[in-house]
Amino acid sequence: MTKVLVADDSSTMRKIISRSLQAVGVSDTVEAADGTEAVAAFTPGEFDLVLTDWNMPGKTGLEVVQEIRALDAKVPIIMVTTEAEKGRVMAAIQAGCSDYLVKPFTADTLREKLEKHGC
Repeated sequence: MTKVLVADDSSTMRKIISRSLQAVGVSDTVEAADGTEAVAAFTPGEFDLVLTDWNMPGKTGLEVVQEIRALDAKVPIIMVTTEAEKGRVMAAIQAGCSDYLVKPFTADTLREKLEKHGC
């Protein structure tokens, strides 16, 4: 069973992401309301995937990626954001982000990203 950490400061967006995950067969999720919570909730080997927003209080999505990468080099991390400009995408990838998902997205798009990363 796939376990996903969902980090977003919007409770509405966390619900949308969790529902989208359920729609594609992933029901084991842990939610974090900001970047600090996300890093605190992460344990290497416990999660199969991390979905993180870019703009959050505490720690940004970029900081979340960097700190989780320091703990676990292999877990797929997907940045979920409205920030789609090329420079930001490159910064996320250089920080260790595995993929990018631009809001708003469909369940099918999320399923494709999950399959791409073996989830």
